[in-house]
Amino acid sequence: VQLQASGGGLVQAGGSLRLTCTASERTYNNYNIAWFRQAPGREREFVAAVKWDSNRAYYADSVKDRFTISRRSAEKTVNLQMNSLKPEDSAVYYCAAGRAILSFLRVPDGYNAWGRGTLVTVSS
Repeated sequence: VQLQASGGGLVQAGGSLRLTCTASERTYNNYNIAWFRQAPGREREFVAAVKWDSNRAYYADSVKDRFTISRRSAEKTVNLQMNSLKPEDSAVYYCAAGRAILSFLRVPDGYNAWGRGTLVTVSS
């Protein structure tokens, strides 16, 4: 299982960024892909996920209506479009792949492969 996250950077509050998780074809076709984030001194927290079989998306309440996760089959990528960014969105963002059942979709234990993180900094 191979994953690579990219697209982080520095943006002002209210701005937008798009993160990209690039997966191998096998991973893309057979694994749920999720984004988690971790701010300094805090636990890793769920942001969004998309199921491999239904393409259904799931979001944390804190990002719902601001972030959109989407699968792009041609590129074998999963994007996270982040709009209306807030300083509290600042964190290292990780993409992850797993085959867990729905009840484990929002927890790190539901994923067995992780990409290197990409830093998102939102200035006030």
